[in-house]
Amino acid sequence: MKSSILRMLRTAAFVVAALFLEAPIAAQQRMPERDVVDVPGIGDGLCVHNMFQSNMVLQRDKPIRIRGWANPGEQVQVAFDGEQQQAVAAADRAWSVTLAARPASAKPAVMTIVGKSQTLRLDNILLGDVWLLGGQSNMEFPLERVENGWLEIVAARFDAIRILTVPAPQGPEVRSDFARLHEWSDWSKRHFRKGDWDVCSPEVVVDLSAIGYVFARRIHMATKIPIGVIDLSRGGTTVETWTPDAVLRGIDAPEVKRLLAGWDERVATWDAQQDLAQRLRAFAARVRQRQERGEAIPADWQAPDDLRPGPAQDQNRPGTCFNSMIAPIAGLAVKGAIFHQGYNNANGGSAGAAMYYRVFGAMIRAWRTAFLEPKLPFGIISLCTEGPQQTRNNYVEMMLNDGIYIREAQYQTFLDFRAAGDESIGYASSFDQRRAWYHPQLKIPVGERISRWALATQYGLGKQIRWLPPMYTKMEVRSGTIVLHMDGDVSAADTHAAIEGFAIAGEDRRFHPAEAVWQSTGNDRVDRPQQDRKVLVLSSPHVRAPIHFRYGWGRNPMTNLQSADHNDLPFATQRSDHWPMEEVPLGVLGDEPIKDGNLTPKQRARILDVLRKEDLRRRLAEAKALIAEHGDLGDPPPASGPPGEARRDGR
Repeated sequence: MKSSILRMLRTAAFVVAALFLEAPIAAQQRMPERDVVDVPGIGDGLCVHNMFQSNMVLQRDKPIRIRGWANPGEQVQVAFDGEQQQAVAAADRAWSVTLAARPASAKPAVMTIVGKSQTLRLDNILLGDVWLLGGQSNMEFPLERVENGWLEIVAARFDAIRILTVPAPQGPEVRSDFARLHEWSDWSKRHFRKGDWDVCSPEVVVDLSAIGYVFARRIHMATKIPIGVIDLSRGGTTVETWTPDAVLRGIDAPEVKRLLAGWDERVATWDAQQDLAQRLRAFAARVRQRQERGEAIPADWQAPDDLRPGPAQDQNRPGTCFNSMIAPIAGLAVKGAIFHQGYNNANGGSAGAAMYYRVFGAMIRAWRTAFLEPKLPFGIISLCTEGPQQTRNNYVEMMLNDGIYIREAQYQTFLDFRAAGDESIGYASSFDQRRAWYHPQLKIPVGERISRWALATQYGLGKQIRWLPPMYTKMEVRSGTIVLHMDGDVSAADTHAAIEGFAIAGEDRRFHPAEAVWQSTGNDRVDRPQQDRKVLVLSSPHVRAPIHFRYGWGRNPMTNLQSADHNDLPFATQRSDHWPMEEVPLGVLGDEPIKDGNLTPKQRARILDVLRKEDLRRRLAEAKALIAEHGDLGDPPPASGPPGEARRDGR
């Protein structure tokens, strides 16, 4: 009944949207009616892994491994595109066959799986490229909720794009398959159908990852190759849950060891009965407070009586999401992955950022191992914006934010892979898509930006499309300035505006926003000034002897530097120093210990107070300089009304 109501509401929404946009109702590609009964991960008798369904895309140019389950000893025959392969189910019921690699094809094909007494038929199968979508809620964020999302939705008629969203089960167990089911969302307060391959249509893409859809749409439009996207993202998750536990335990870093030890202790000491008793006491206190105020007890208030599983079942327990969402499809032939995550790791100070940096590269390698491709193309999307925008008034105050260090760790991981000769690693900044909400709704430009990397590096369009952000190749400290040599011409987004986003500091670690100008190369023959747009000179009257710079150092940063070749590729969040967040500026906390590498609320407040005063001092100094430069401008002229209107005072 509930799913029928949801379908009726969804259909009504599309009718309204179509009327508003003058789109013919008949042109709306409605999803065909189908059985909505949930399908378990592993069924009885002959069954195929739920990854393999009608409407799927199989990866082109790689051997195709089909797997499933049958009765022990049962012979299974798989037929596809003129090829037949056989297997015998093992004692654990598992069987698999491997089909030959095939080129891309948009011609629908049929696969049959025949057992002793059952035959399974999968229709409308295409051969193309399969991309994984990984990360947390900003990757998961649906197309219908982003800016200009409905413009994309009503045009989403691509028969050769296929979409699968994998359910997010609870528990750390390693799973061999996923269910096809209606999954409840606490965030949206409704059920979503997950686990089914669907043909791209306006109705289907409403709930799809906005970034994932735009990425798939752009690649398909450019190549005409069938594209399948598998959404593995899960809101509120951390980098460590997407990394196998065994991999994490092999990382020799104190921050990682401390993380694992903390989880081990919480899991081992969890007492479900004690937790229930505590919740019962809290419930009784709430009831007593209402009674003392003479208020009625709401009818829906019920004393808790459940025993909660505790941290053992937490979705962020290290390795959990890898086991429950990656492991079920491990071994599948895919083209690559894109990953957008970081928010739930942006709370651990410098130690938390160091942990993220140690784990993130290992996570990427673990995913590549899971999908049997050591150089699996992997595109990193940096952490997005959150909170008030950085301005010259709050500039250094906004530099104290854990998320900036996560963003830096993501970019440094990308640089590390490239420095090791890895040409399959990608990167796209998202911090210039500014919104205060931690789910910034400017997702379409982000999907387009990461598609640039894929098109340039995986589809032979590197000569036409630039994707690499501008980078600096050398830094010099020169006569009270910092000089950055870039790998290409750079400018402000508005070429006539001042370049913003840099801050510089001296030995005292007191950063101030820097003036950034192109290096002067003299004048031309008619005495016009000339600049080298590959060289930036950073300076500030408030930093007499700078030694380091930072760029984009705000969670919602004041920045505008990008490549000057008609591309909106921003200079990434980065710095030349290695100073811990807790020690900038220098000496605020003295020798006071920092527990587990993270600030207490009181310590953070003390540093923020110093930074705010630093901003205020700079603003006062700039105001005094402005007054000194312009002197006394005299009284303003008297106000006057519209022409011909007499003043009320008679003058």
